[in-house]
Amino acid sequence: MKIALITGASSGMGREFAVQISKLYRNLDELWVTARRRDRLESLQKAIPIPVRVFAGDMQDDELFERIGQSLEEEQADIRMLVNAAGYGKMKRAEEVEMSEQCGMIDINCKALTRMTLLCLPYMSKGSRIVNLASAAAFCPQPGFTVYAASKSYVLSFSRALGAELKNRKITVTAVCPGPVDTEFFDRAGALPSEEKKRFRAEAGAVVTQALKDAVKRRPVSVYGTAMKISRACAGILPDGLLVEIMARINHID
Repeated sequence: MKIALITGASSGMGREFAVQISKLYRNLDELWVTARRRDRLESLQKAIPIPVRVFAGDMQDDELFERIGQSLEEEQADIRMLVNAAGYGKMKRAEEVEMSEQCGMIDINCKALTRMTLLCLPYMSKGSRIVNLASAAAFCPQPGFTVYAASKSYVLSFSRALGAELKNRKITVTAVCPGPVDTEFFDRAGALPSEEKKRFRAEAGAVVTQALKDAVKRRPVSVYGTAMKISRACAGILPDGLLVEIMARINHID
């Protein structure tokens, strides 16, 4: 059974990946989706032209991974694409955010992403693709977005290294590093702290389209938009101290 598996598929980027992948990959037998909100996943079934298998649950719970792992084994699934889109962020000083929220970011953005990837790897073969949602925040430390940016730096580093390890298996890994995207993410994260960031807010559909094109082209990193590409270049050139100072000002951290 040929499948694509998408985490965080109930809304935002994850849902957009589900919609676009189902149109792009015509030879898939099923689309497997997971998120906490079952009602959102079930409504997604009606918008997808191929069968959708729902795994509702929290990615901090062992039980969800056990269910997915059992289904992968029973179906002897051939995972053509894995999209790790589950994640969240909180925009405040680190000491102003509840510790449970901060640790939860690491659990979902890093630990769960890694666990899902390792769970799926035995069911991937030549031509399979992994798409991990990182962020332009991964390019440098961000005061005011401290833990989130650090977690996405992990995703970027993990993706680049894993891609090198899987090269001989002909499995590609693409880290998607957008700037602000117009999704429900900010309902939980909080409003963008500056007009500079608001100006660069992108549409989820456009970011996902670019990410899928870059994955097909076997690019290790997908960056949408000129502004974010410039940000990535600057992060590779400017001294770390200056980058942190710039981000502190943009995020209004005195």
